[in-house]
Amino acid sequence: MRTDLRFAMANGRDGARVRQTSDPEHLVTDICLLDHRDGILTITLNRPEVRNAANRALSEAVAAAILGFEADPALRVAIISGTGGCFCSGMELKAFARGEDPRIGERGLFGFNDAVLAKPVIAALEGPAVAGGFETVLNCDLVVAGDTAHFGLPEVRRGLAATGGGLFRLPRKIPQNIAMELALTGDMLDAPQAAQLGLVNRLVPAEQALAAARELARGIAANAPLSVEASKDVMLRQQDWTVAESIPIQDAIADRIMASADAREGALAFAEKRPPRWLGR
Repeated sequence: MRTDLRFAMANGRDGARVRQTSDPEHLVTDICLLDHRDGILTITLNRPEVRNAANRALSEAVAAAILGFEADPALRVAIISGTGGCFCSGMELKAFARGEDPRIGERGLFGFNDAVLAKPVIAALEGPAVAGGFETVLNCDLVVAGDTAHFGLPEVRRGLAATGGGLFRLPRKIPQNIAMELALTGDMLDAPQAAQLGLVNRLVPAEQALAAARELARGIAANAPLSVEASKDVMLRQQDWTVAESIPIQDAIADRIMASADAREGALAFAEKRPPRWLGR
């Protein structure tokens, strides 16, 4: 585990107390598990007794891990998952009723839901992903779900609103009238339905979501990091571009990639029939 990621975890408050395991690439806190291997960071929410609901301590621990992920060039892809057959039930309402706010400044729940990351993030789901947990999924770039997973925005049933990104991200990912129904009723959407609507990239048997997400992540991490980040950047931003704007903006991004050391390495590796050795520059 690289020093900068460990530093970020150790400097979280409350729940971000780190215990080093026998595996040097595996860090554990009481409520957040981190695993770093093959350029992939797996962040696992670990409060199964409350369906991985977010209190301030869990949110700060995840936020510290996300900051470490952003800062570490050796980390190419992140996966967010949960223990106990549940992804995340959102904000812990009992803690909220006590006056506790799990949002991390302008970055929102987990220091992630209101953030835009350059690197790709995959959600690996088993069981429920509701409220802020569903909004975490919606801010991920790819979704792998066990076939018993389900999604929902039940905030309207609690006198709240899904203001952690759910109300504007969901209608960008599924038909607006279906997104509207989910937001206004608080009803649940199961994983097979979500896959049919295009919200889920890979639907797998129950208890296999994390393994499938890691397989997907390895395929991404094997590619040139600058190319992956540029591709994500264009894919996210193009929603706001006109056709006339798209070509010059995309060309400017492409020109930077074409001039990179990795572009030269990719061509050389192809010519020499060997795996590329990416430098990230």
